[in-house]
Amino acid sequence: MAADRAAIDRAVQKRLFLRAAKQSVSVPDNLADEVERQLLQRVVDQIALSRKAGHAVAGYEKVKSWLQTGEALVLIQASDGSARGKSKLNTPPDGKFIGVLTAQELGLAFGREHVIHGALAAGGLTRRVVEDAARLSGLRMTNGGEDTSGKDLKTR
Repeated sequence: MAADRAAIDRAVQKRLFLRAAKQSVSVPDNLADEVERQLLQRVVDQIALSRKAGHAVAGYEKVKSWLQTGEALVLIQASDGSARGKSKLNTPPDGKFIGVLTAQELGLAFGREHVIHGALAAGGLTRRVVEDAARLSGLRMTNGGEDTSGKDLKTR
C-alpha cells in the first residue's frame, strides 16, 4: 500500500485489512486522518529532538547562515508562509526540502507559536525526518493534487 490518503481509504472501503489479517478486525472509517495525525506528531517530535541535539535551527537569519556555511542539509519552510519570503532561501545543493508543515505545526517543533523557516544539519534524525515528511506529504495530497495541510488535525 502506498503512503497516500486514497490508498488507505480504498483499503478501508474494500476491507483489505480484514482479508490480510484473516480474522475479524475493526478499522475506523477515519483511518487516513488518524494515520496523518500520528505521522504529523512523529515529524514534529523528530524535528524537536533534532533541535535539542543542536541539529536544527529556526528563523530566517539562522537558516540563511546555515545555508551559506553548508551546515544545512535540509531546508524546511512552512506551507502557509508567504511565497515572497520563502523564495529568498534555496534548498542546499544535494540537499532536501520539506514544505508539508504549516507555520503552527513547525512552531510546535521549535517551541514557538509559529515558524516559517527551519533547517536540519546532517546526522541525527535528519534522514528519518525527511522520509516521514515525504509520507506525510503523500497523505496530505488529495487526488486533485491539493495540499490539505492547513486543515485542523487537533494535534494540540
